[in-house]
Amino acid sequence: MDELKLVVASNLIKLRQAAGMTQAELGEKLNYSDKTVSKWERGESIPDAYVLTRLAEIYGLTVDELLRSNSDWKPMDEKGPASERTFSSNVVTLVAIVGIWTMAVIMFVVCWVAMDQVIWQIFASAVPVTLVTWLVLNSVWNGGRHNMLIVMALVAAIVTLVFLLLLRWNPWQLFLILIPAELLVFLCFHIRRRKA
Repeated sequence: MDELKLVVASNLIKLRQAAGMTQAELGEKLNYSDKTVSKWERGESIPDAYVLTRLAEIYGLTVDELLRSNSDWKPMDEKGPASERTFSSNVVTLVAIVGIWTMAVIMFVVCWVAMDQVIWQIFASAVPVTLVTWLVLNSVWNGGRHNMLIVMALVAAIVTLVFLLLLRWNPWQLFLILIPAELLVFLCFHIRRRKA
């Protein structure tokens, strides 16, 4: 049994590192803590059959491939390898979003100072850009979890932006588009492929 733990640990380390994931990110995908993932990778315990199946799906392998022997395994210490540099996908996402809003503030100030015009629509335009950035990064790092809510917010932000840009004509009717548009987004995210 100990040999099987070491085999699985070796494979999990290599697959996770090859996928560019941290233990926390893998744990998030599996609904386990990074401490549990660390225990698996240290060979202290082995994931149950369901988790092995989920891991195989994540890495595009079979469970059998996860359980195959690999002679290159070296036990990890408690803190993991010192050379492994990891980053938090949440921090990268926040940096991107703060960068967008920093650019919006810079453009606002430049327009205000250089052209003596207060163009507040810049901030309204930053909202859809922020949501598109969040959608892309969420799809890359979180497997698209909560993408439906982000897309629904994006649709509402775009309709609101168009309304604000056309504010002098008071086109409140644009908000009537929101009801079927949000329903369409909801239904699109709930389309399921039938199993053969």
